[in-house]
Amino acid sequence: MMLSPDQPEPDLQWGQTDSEALLDSLKAGCAPLPAIPVDVQGEAHSGVATPLSRQERRRRRRATARYRSAHATRERVRVVAFNVAFTELRKLLPTLPPDKRLSKIEILQLAICYISYLNHVLDV
Repeated sequence: MMLSPDQPEPDLQWGQTDSEALLDSLKAGCAPLPAIPVDVQGEAHSGVATPLSRQERRRRRRATARYRSAHATRERVRVVAFNVAFTELRKLLPTLPPDKRLSKIEILQLAICYISYLNHVLDV
């Protein structure tokens, strides 16, 4: 219930709102409602199975521990392969000293320069 600023507040018990009072009075005169089934994620649903959207199915699948573990394993394999590719590229590039540690961006920049140089040598 909305009160205007000039209306006094009704006398309510401490911590009780008028919506709580209304609910209490309704509960006193009504039979209890049947329980609504709740799924694992705390969402209420009726007895009728509703088809899930593609996004919802994907979200639920990705929420499982098995999926997260498999995804983490795939990501580790991808990162290892990525680092091996950078190591192989680094071995093909001339630098002084030859064992100098380079970042990934430095490797890429050096590869671009080296390819440009080789193109120049071929054109001459």
